[in-house]
Amino acid sequence: MKKAILARKVGMTQIWTDDGSLIPVTVLKAGPCVVTQVKTEEKDGYNAVQVGFEDIREKLVNKPQKGLFEKAGTAVKRFVREFRFENASEYTPGQEIKADIFADGDMIDVTAISKGKGYQGAIKRFGQHRGPMTHGSKFHRHQGSNSAASDPSRVFKGKGMPGHMGSVKVTVQNLTIARVDAEEGLILVKGSVPGPRKGLVTVREAVKKN
Repeated sequence: MKKAILARKVGMTQIWTDDGSLIPVTVLKAGPCVVTQVKTEEKDGYNAVQVGFEDIREKLVNKPQKGLFEKAGTAVKRFVREFRFENASEYTPGQEIKADIFADGDMIDVTAISKGKGYQGAIKRFGQHRGPMTHGSKFHRHQGSNSAASDPSRVFKGKGMPGHMGSVKVTVQNLTIARVDAEEGLILVKGSVPGPRKGLVTVREAVKKN
């Protein structure tokens, strides 16, 4: 991987392509990210680039974090992430990474926290079937049988049951960048991207499989 950036999800819209097709796109406000530290094999045991995203007040970070930003010569940031770039040695602390690191047509992997949907039943959470909706059944949206009787006398692991739904890390692979607006710092991704509006999104160069 040689390219990655942090972004905020703006929302969805649709654009016309050159061939006259109307496609849905997700708009991401990408960067600018600032390189806060470059990790090396000799000093840290691996090669990586640490970046910060979104300025915040100094009082919102602790002293060790503040010292990290001062050493890099940049303002304190809300988010700090690491990317294991193959070309990590080419970066220097204080360098900015902007949306123009990507181009139209690039394939990317997108990671974000999915929308939280609270506590949900097994029908909504796992797509289980409901019972008859007539008055006499007395079984409509209940989960049903959970396990066998005296043998094995337990519920098997992985059984779909009611519980917390959503609000988990989701990665969607091999999405296509429809358009990059470098001046506004926008990346338009073909299709949908996980997470709510204003959610943090990590955009990485898609991993090419042999």
